[in-house]
Amino acid sequence: MNTTVGSSDIPRARILIVDDQDANVLLLTRMLERAGYTSVTSTTDPLEVCALHRTNRYDLILLDLQMPVMDGFQVMAGLKEIEADGYLSVLVITAQPGHKLRALEAGAKDFISKPFDLAEVLARVYNMLEVRLLHVETKNYSKALERTVKEVEASHELIRRQSEEVKSLYDKVVAEQARALELSAQPGAMVGVEKEERLATPWFRSLRLRHPWLQLNLVTAFAAGGVVFLFQGIINRVVILAMFLPVLAGQAGNTGCQTLAVTLRGVFSGELKSGKARGLIVKEALLGLLNGSIVGVVASLAMYFVAASQHLSSAGRLAAVVFLAMTGSCVMSSVCGALVPLTLKKLGFDPATASCIFLTTATDVVSMGMLLGLATILVK
Repeated sequence: MNTTVGSSDIPRARILIVDDQDANVLLLTRMLERAGYTSVTSTTDPLEVCALHRTNRYDLILLDLQMPVMDGFQVMAGLKEIEADGYLSVLVITAQPGHKLRALEAGAKDFISKPFDLAEVLARVYNMLEVRLLHVETKNYSKALERTVKEVEASHELIRRQSEEVKSLYDKVVAEQARALELSAQPGAMVGVEKEERLATPWFRSLRLRHPWLQLNLVTAFAAGGVVFLFQGIINRVVILAMFLPVLAGQAGNTGCQTLAVTLRGVFSGELKSGKARGLIVKEALLGLLNGSIVGVVASLAMYFVAASQHLSSAGRLAAVVFLAMTGSCVMSSVCGALVPLTLKKLGFDPATASCIFLTTATDVVSMGMLLGLATILVK
């Protein structure tokens, strides 16, 4: 590397990104590479940072403070032993305001906050590298760093106003990242597995994170069972109805889950903007009506043939009950698939964590209630 500081030196500076979250690493890497930095590497393993720095002598290390096994403060302690002059060119990444002062005291020179702001990241990285290269030549980094930090803080709003074009690119990168990830943590969250749980999480913490949702699911299952109990009389008179209870519940549940998946994708990718919720609900209700009518015809024919084979005089009315119940259940489950996550988000809860439990309860109660209720009215 040239010892004379110049604007041409900064894009070639060696940069290491350290974060245990692949999404954060990918986002920061793309931001820096699209800004013109040509030597950006990364790692998700904090244990190998010191060895990498000893080999490559990075000009700047972007270091996450909160990582499993070895946190950012321990990494900085190891880096201090490598740097003979005691200068740590470390830009810490943190979402905790209380960690910033501690990080500066540990040797970090600046910080960026989560969620990332493109203008802030590029400005702080540029100025950190400028100070680092100046330190290599002059060994007098303290005054230069203090002056640079003050200039960054004073010009932050100006940088923000002048970076509309770059901000647009940043939004596209974030949207692309969201689509690429496709809510990778969602499947676990929807059955009560918190995103904070990992393979190395102790069993007692895993139990504490998961078990409350299973208890809630048990309570909601009792609610669905209560609906069956209320209509025990019609089931005793027309036993064939019991055969179609899981059919309706399963079909309604699958219909609701399709809507839930689309809604959650829209919520987390930012596609579901303010004011679009009503349009989503209307669309899903229409789809539920159409899908429910089609599968309702097939299910009602199945009911008719089964009832006729049992020589039941009410075979036609039972077929009509199944058709109406199937259509109505699919409509309601589609609406619930959109309403449940939107309501949880509005109330401040994570919609991916509990939506599945509430949706399952709603679809079971509605489908079983409609089938048995209509049978009670129409089948004498």
